[in-house]
Amino acid sequence: MAKFEHHVFVCTNVREPGSARPSCTSDGKGPLHTLFKDEIRDAGIKATVRANKAGCLDQCEHGPTVVVYPEAVWYGFVQPGDVVEIVREHLVNGRPVERLMLPDGCINTARCMHRQV
Repeated sequence: MAKFEHHVFVCTNVREPGSARPSCTSDGKGPLHTLFKDEIRDAGIKATVRANKAGCLDQCEHGPTVVVYPEAVWYGFVQPGDVVEIVREHLVNGRPVERLMLPDGCINTARCMHRQV
């Protein structure tokens, strides 16, 4: 089998109620991973794109969070209705979905407009 061209990591991390930071899912499942897998299959790119469940991606304030490699495009606040657009535009046509991309200043930083310190 050929190498995958893209890996889509979908955060499925769950935090305890009352935690200082939010969770990307409430049950560790969430619909996004399944929706990505289904849409990747329906787009005919299953042989070259892999959707993976991920633990905490440390972008909790931006959740649900999805990151696409090898480009390292980080998507935040992803909702089920966004999955088709990410797959069709980014994974099929090579155009990241700018409206969902996290600003570089928010990724792996102690402060950003979404993080309350």
